[in-house]
Order: sequence, then C-alpha cells, then structure tokens
Amino acid sequence: MPPSVPSPSRRVARILRTSLFAQVACALVLGIVVGKLWPDVATDLQPLGDGFTRLIKTIISPLVFCVVVVGIAKAGDLKAFGRIGLKALIWFEVASTLALIIGLVAANVVQPGSGMNVDPSTLNTSAVDAKTGGGSLPSTTEFIVNAIPTSFIGAFAENELLQVLILACLVGAALLHLGHTKVPQVLPAIEQAQEIIFAVVGFIMRLAPIAVFGAMAVLIGQYGLGVIETYAKLIILCYAAAAFFIVLLAVALKMVTGLSLWKFLRYIREEMLLALGTASTESVMPRVMQKLRKAGARDDAVGLVLPTGYSFNLDGASLYLSIGTLFISQAVGVDLSLSQQITVVLVLMLTSKGMAGIPGSAFLALSATASSLGAIPAGAVALLLGVDRIMDSMRVVTNLLGNCVAVFAVSRWEGALDTDKAKRVLDGEIVPTADDGAGDPAATEAPGAGASETPVGSDSDDKLAAVPAQSAKESASEVS
Repeated sequence: MPPSVPSPSRRVARILRTSLFAQVACALVLGIVVGKLWPDVATDLQPLGDGFTRLIKTIISPLVFCVVVVGIAKAGDLKAFGRIGLKALIWFEVASTLALIIGLVAANVVQPGSGMNVDPSTLNTSAVDAKTGGGSLPSTTEFIVNAIPTSFIGAFAENELLQVLILACLVGAALLHLGHTKVPQVLPAIEQAQEIIFAVVGFIMRLAPIAVFGAMAVLIGQYGLGVIETYAKLIILCYAAAAFFIVLLAVALKMVTGLSLWKFLRYIREEMLLALGTASTESVMPRVMQKLRKAGARDDAVGLVLPTGYSFNLDGASLYLSIGTLFISQAVGVDLSLSQQITVVLVLMLTSKGMAGIPGSAFLALSATASSLGAIPAGAVALLLGVDRIMDSMRVVTNLLGNCVAVFAVSRWEGALDTDKAKRVLDGEIVPTADDGAGDPAATEAPGAGASETPVGSDSDDKLAAVPAQSAKESASEVS
C-alpha cells in the first residue's frame, strides 16, 4: 500500500515548523507589511531585533576564543597559525582595495550625484552628529594599540574580538608549549565549553524570525519606501557594483579552491537571510563558523580568518564608502581630480579598518575622507542619511561573502582545507565524518533523498550530529 501524500497545507505547516529559512522569509514579509501599514506601531518593535543581537553578541567572544585555542592545539603548529594570519591580512588588503577601486570607477562612470546641485549650508548636520554619537574613528596607531588587551576579562566583557583573538593565540601557544602531559584536562574542558556555546547558539537561533520581523518593521516604518525613489540611481549603482564584486569573488573562489560560490550561498541561505533581515553579520557569525568547519575548513583557519575579517575585510563597506564619497562631491558640484581620488582610496584603506563596532562608522569615515581632501564640506555627508539604512543589505551580503571566501581561499593556500569534503557538502551529498566540527560524527543529507530526509543547511542538521557514524553509513547504503 503506497504511503499517503500529505496535503499541501500540512506540507507548508511542516516546512514552517522545521525550516529556519522559511520562518525568516515569512518574518521578513510580515515585517515589511507591518512597517508599511502601521509605521507608528513598527517603531516600537526595535527591541525585538536589538535583543536578539545582544544575545548573539554575548557568545561571540567565548566562541571565538574556544575555536581558536582548540584549532591551534589540534593543529600542533604555531608557525602555521602565523602564516594563516599573514596570508589572511594579505587577502583582506587586496580584496578591500579592489572593492574601493571598483566603487570609484563605477561612480565616475555613472555619476550618481550629478545634477543635484545641493547647497551644503542647507543640510542639517546635527542629524549626522546624532547618528555618530559624537564619536570618532581611531587612528592607525590607536587601532593597533586598542587591539592589545589590558585585561583578560575585559576583552570578553567589552566584546573586543581582536583582543580575544590575541588572548586565544597566547593560550593556544601555551598549550602547545606545555604539552598535553602537563595540562591534560585544559583542552578537553575548552572543547566541552565550545559544545555548550554551540548549543546556546541553537537556542538563540529559534528567536531569529522574531528578530527579523522587528528589524524589518522598524526599517520600513522609519524610512518608508519613498527613499528608494529619491535615491534610485545611487542605490542601483551600489547594488550593481556589489553584484559585480561578488562575481569576482565567485571567480576567485573557483580558481583558488574549485568550489562554487553559488552552491555555498545555498548552503548558508538561512544565515544570509537572517543577516539581511537584521542588517548585521555579527548575528550569524557563530552559525557561519560552524558551517565553514563542517564544510572542510580547519578549525584554526576558521577561528582566525573569519573574526579578523570582521575588522579588516569590510568589502561591502569599502564599496559604499568610495561610491558615497564621489556621490557627495558630485551632488555639491565638486569635481575631484585623479590625485584627489587616489587620496580617497588611501584614506579609506586606513579608516575602513577601524570601522567595526563603532556607531555611525560609515559617516565618520566619510567625514574623515572629506576633511582630508579639503574640497568637500564635511557636512555634506548628511546627504546619505536617508539612504544609509537601505545600503545595509548590500554591505551585509558583500561583507559576509567576502569573509567566507577569504576563509576558503586562505585555508586552501595553507593546506588547511579538505576540498573533497567541501565539494561534497556544497553539492548536498551524504558526508559521514569522524569530526564535523560539532564534536560527534555527523551526516548531512542530500535534498530530495526522501520525504523524511533533511537538506544540507537546514535547521535540523545540528540534530544529526548525534547520529553514530555506523548508522550514517547504513543510511547511505539504503538511499543508494
């Protein structure tokens, strides 16, 4: 007797119950509807998104510390870890500089601000001060000094990722120096703490749809959809330049590792949609780290490259800053020479490195760039106040993909990537492993393998970590 086919309504209900992607997508649509129809109510939903982001931030620092320490200790080679860091910085600098140049070329060709003829004296610069909170970007020296921790606990309490990375490197190096015989219980304890943190991440991620609903409702409620018409030319240019840069990332990833960026996008589709909905890459860092490890990247490479990229590899922000600078100059009628545009690239190469975690950092970087040129009124950055939030989606996607590609590329460069495993995971094949990064043997299931099977990247993939390796092999035989 053939099994009964569930009704469409039951299938939809099952998808909504089990798929984080479907839940977040529905929350995204509902947020847009609520923000459009009831903007006054929508603005009161800000705590939903902020609360979720706060919860995620509480576990990022301890997670990064555990992953890096375990990665160094298991790799057993501190020199290799240093090479990974150096190669990552080289990749970051090349990628972010390329993004700046692409932005400048695009803005010169399209001229998004030409014909606006804005008088800077008529702009309300107090709104920029409110956006930035009166802060300032650190100088290069300050940035380097601030990366050095002054307190072990303080680095975690203040969520300073670079400081946590330095502490993790020191602890990992100490474990290698002392050896497992002198401190036999320390590494297992850190590994167990790592498993606890990943479990906490799983709990918090259940709140993701609520966070996306609140964040999207606030966005539409505050800014509406009319801003898209006003700044259509600039918005289209920024997103087109980002799409071109992502194509270049796809080509680079294919050439260096043989992996497909489009398959990787499908693999992290839930995290990408969540990052879009919350306008934050931090909200998905723990999940992305876990998925990169499951896709064959070694722990030490993931633990060092991805968090460092959050401070050094802001490709989307670089695109936006270079286009935004020329947009402002064109809008106020200032024609920047070639030498001045080269200055823009040089200044943004420095200021973009200190942007992470600073309120209104894009406006601070734009103001610093305008001041260094001496030709653009610093108050003219207020022109971008209305469109800045719309650009978050472009920045988030580009930043996240840029950092993930960097992890794969640097891992391959250093021999820290299991390319065969990565291809099989991204292709959606069954991959029985002895260590998938979750602590236990796991298997990921190919889409369409059966009605009861779970697609790679779904919410249930972590539950599969409890399946013994032998059972996974038997299941693979049954499917085939």
